[in-house]
Amino acid sequence: MDSDGEDEPLRGFGSRAIRAGQSWGCEQENSEPIYTTSSFRFTSASEAAARFAGEQPGNVYSRFTNPTVDTFCQRLAALEGGEAAVGTASGMSAVLATTMGLLSAGDHIVASKTLFGTTLSLFTNHLPRFGIEVSWVPLTDEQAWREALRPDTRMLFAETPSNPLNDVVDIASLAGIAHDAGALLVVDNCFCTPALQRPLEHGADLVVHSATKYLDGQGRCVGGAVVGDQQLVGEQIHGFIRTAGPSMSPFNAWVFLKGLETLALRMQAHCERAQQVAEWLQSCSRVNKVYYAGLPDHPAHELARRQQDGYGGIVAFEVDGGRSAAWQVIDATRMLSITANLGDAKSTITHPATTTHGTISEEQRQAAGISEGLVRVSVGLEDAEDIIADIGRGLTCL
Repeated sequence: MDSDGEDEPLRGFGSRAIRAGQSWGCEQENSEPIYTTSSFRFTSASEAAARFAGEQPGNVYSRFTNPTVDTFCQRLAALEGGEAAVGTASGMSAVLATTMGLLSAGDHIVASKTLFGTTLSLFTNHLPRFGIEVSWVPLTDEQAWREALRPDTRMLFAETPSNPLNDVVDIASLAGIAHDAGALLVVDNCFCTPALQRPLEHGADLVVHSATKYLDGQGRCVGGAVVGDQQLVGEQIHGFIRTAGPSMSPFNAWVFLKGLETLALRMQAHCERAQQVAEWLQSCSRVNKVYYAGLPDHPAHELARRQQDGYGGIVAFEVDGGRSAAWQVIDATRMLSITANLGDAKSTITHPATTTHGTISEEQRQAAGISEGLVRVSVGLEDAEDIIADIGRGLTCL
């Protein structure tokens, strides 16, 4: 606070990650409280009516208004540079709320072929049942994005860096393509988080997150979020969540708040260890190819260097021998956790073709570059030499 009692702006990312959105109750608690209540009391029937009608600010019902969730949303919006954010029950419910809250039957989406497998499944198997059509394009082919546009295109949806190959698209260029067509650009920022990349600064309209991943950082809770302006997020998407109910729980919001406090430090450490692992993998004779934008020979290296503040913690690599060889590598590890989750302090390892992308068709997997010999590692916060030794144990089995 300054001498006049006004809040000073929080200039630094680290300060916002710790302080943004925080308010104090009557107990003057230093850590944000968890409001585990389903409902809130009103002083009168007229106040209840005004709250329900949106004529008076304040809490109504924890499905769509909860102080702990609100604090998380305000903090994440401050980190992403957005006007508003909503918390959701999962990352996929954030994607669902974005599409169902903003689109109608007859609308068209252009999406990259390299989305997360469950997003691919949602867009392929479910949205068309509601009259929303999707066209698929290579993430980095800007001409393909332009050619896929139609008069009814309302949304472009991209994940950058992509899961798991670390492809990167120029967000500013893609935003220009979207806006020239009168469409919105939605960016899944799960891999980078606002600590490494802020898509809204490059022209994106909306950012979606799986808070389950790096925002939490320790694999404790499931949640998601959407960040953008007050009209799109604060009204339309929030309105869908209020009605449909894919809401974030107060406890999970509190856990994510604790995660945000260390986000910048963790992401820097993930990047440092992932770079070491990627460089080591590139030197291994049993590895055919390494996918990490921090490597100078990665096609997106220069763009990622300009657009991001780091290359992230996800490294993928291919081995000869298809599924059996990839499984052999994975099964031989002893420290890494065999799980499809990512963004954890614990390093994880998985076979994308049969886990994260296992529910989509073989044709879709091939289009996304997901081969049977591909292994994905979410590099955690253990010492890099121990991570390398554990992956090496698997590679020596080939």
